[in-house]
Amino acid sequence: MPRPRQPGRHRRPEPVVAPEGAPALVLALPGVPSAQHRCLAEELVSITRSELPGLDARIGWVDGEDEEFPSLESVLTRTASERGTGADTEAEADQGPPAVVVPLLAGPDAALMRRVRQAVLNSGSGAELTDVLGPHPLLAEAVHVRLSEAGLARADRARLFTVATAADGIILATIGGEDAVQVAGITGMLLAARLAVPVLAAPLDEEGAVGRIAEQLTASGSQQLALAPCMIGPEVPEGLLAAAAEEAGCQAAEPLGAYPGLGKLIASAYGAKLGIGAGLGSPQGAPAR
Repeated sequence: MPRPRQPGRHRRPEPVVAPEGAPALVLALPGVPSAQHRCLAEELVSITRSELPGLDARIGWVDGEDEEFPSLESVLTRTASERGTGADTEAEADQGPPAVVVPLLAGPDAALMRRVRQAVLNSGSGAELTDVLGPHPLLAEAVHVRLSEAGLARADRARLFTVATAADGIILATIGGEDAVQVAGITGMLLAARLAVPVLAAPLDEEGAVGRIAEQLTASGSQQLALAPCMIGPEVPEGLLAAAAEEAGCQAAEPLGAYPGLGKLIASAYGAKLGIGAGLGSPQGAPAR
């Protein structure tokens, strides 16, 4: 006879599955549409589906133009049509929203979020919109991994080895104004705890800001700096990271990209909106968003 399942912390949790007829998840992509960014988004969608099997997940561009790169508004309109719902139908009240929109942003960007909200309204779909993905410990983990991949940080503090090029001061780059800097600062504190080096956030979209933060870190004793994007990738204008690294006189890590933890955060944001999968995307000891 099979042994009965025992309760406790070591018991494997029951897998979370998307409920039948659950709203579609629509990932809202910022930035200039490109095949590279579409591949990144598709990989994140694949990770998200592995976190929440049975999920209907789609991609819509904030600045989409055609069938190859469909706009967020057109994707939402089509989704509502397929599900027979809309902003003015009685079916929506019974079935709930046809879609939940998750912005592919690590931190707030007021101007971009206004455009996302406008696209949701213009679609007439009645879709709901989640918050951005950060701050969250998984973002600090992702930045740490990208720094270690670039040879700018140790992969694991618990292992007693050093990296000759490891930075002793980190500029955490973000886009979105003061709000984005404040949110990135929270991720920066988590990153500083992981690396045991000072971390300061800087806005890439403010002229001279990266240079000022570099001078501040140098004045406090840091001798070898590194630029670490707290950004996923599509939202970063081409050439901006390279210019910022040159301004700071240091090397830069890659954007977060399709880091597996981001798929967990997307699933968590979607699940939290619908009240399902309370533990999705939450590392042990951290509350679900």
